[in-house]
Amino acid sequence: MTLATEPQGGRGNSNDHVRRHNLSVVLDHVHRSGGVSRAQLTKLTGLNRSTVAALVGELVERRLVIETEADSHNQVGRPSPIVRPDPLAVAVSINPEIDAITVGLVGLGGEVISRDRHVTDHTLTAAEVVALCARVINELRDDLDANFRTIGVGVAVPGLVRDSDGLVRLAPHLEWVDEPLAEMLEEATGFSVVAANDAHLGALAESTFGAGRSLSDFLYLNGGASGIGGGIIAGGEPLSGAAGYAGEFGHTLVKSDGRDCHCGATGCLETEVRRAPLLALVGLTAADADDLEGALLAAESPEVRAEVHRQLDFLAVALRNAINTLNPQVILLGGFLGTLYAVAPAHLDALLATQPLRASRENVRVERAMLGTNLLMIGAAELAFEAVLADPTAF
Repeated sequence: MTLATEPQGGRGNSNDHVRRHNLSVVLDHVHRSGGVSRAQLTKLTGLNRSTVAALVGELVERRLVIETEADSHNQVGRPSPIVRPDPLAVAVSINPEIDAITVGLVGLGGEVISRDRHVTDHTLTAAEVVALCARVINELRDDLDANFRTIGVGVAVPGLVRDSDGLVRLAPHLEWVDEPLAEMLEEATGFSVVAANDAHLGALAESTFGAGRSLSDFLYLNGGASGIGGGIIAGGEPLSGAAGYAGEFGHTLVKSDGRDCHCGATGCLETEVRRAPLLALVGLTAADADDLEGALLAAESPEVRAEVHRQLDFLAVALRNAINTLNPQVILLGGFLGTLYAVAPAHLDALLATQPLRASRENVRVERAMLGTNLLMIGAAELAFEAVLADPTAF
């Protein structure tokens, strides 16, 4: 985030703009760090101590941060207070998939307070998702009203979501087309709702709190029950495209004579790289998906190893194209893609050491995403927090 600036006098509106900007900068530092001293904030922002104290005081009044005493052990002089996200400022996170709806509560600073997965016996329509989520949120309402300040609701959708209004243009696995999901959830819950592609939000979460924190250019690919999606961080910023649809790596062509895809094309990555065959080979169901990695690692069947290698072969084709096109520092793999890599890392590494252009592949490394099952809860919450982080005075 741009460094803060000291007010230079002039018209009140200009000073108000500077104050809002500085509040945003301070809150962003606190949010990303989980806790930072006032002295560190002074260094990070370039503002003087009295200005930082005033800004922190206003954020405390707005119940977005709290101040705690620093550990004075082995310190000389009076330690600077620690500024932390207020644990009562939260967002509700939602992730609909083909076999379940996950609803969570996430605090500023990225702490997942709760996460509940509601298994469904069929793929829900958008209206059914809204009804289920509204019921779950209403069950939480007394607790939310009494113990928290709910900033908003963020939704991580496995599909193409329009940035401007949260319209789900296409979620092929859910069989949704042009569903005004954000608008419907707002009407049903009374909260402000924002929605975006799930993998895009996964990249945002990893960039803010996970394996991508120190990276300016990386790709995130996630594999789940609803297929494969991706997110791109370029130059330290999310690359979402003109309308928010960038990063659909699951629909990269990897086999010209391949099977038909939900999207209407043939030979897409997610028609060849799929979780279901892996589960079937080790005798698991979708409900046991969290056990997939252990089962694959323990399996001695040559059929299991052959399927893992086959899927990694096709994943390498998609990653070759991505490396040549986007020149990332790191590729982060989440969901069952991370599991595939954990089972046979040398196989994928060998393919990526030869297939992309030499100059593009030289410094690329593959890693697993860090945030695990909390990833999309944190990513959806980040979406809900964007408005208050941009302008704390609006909340």
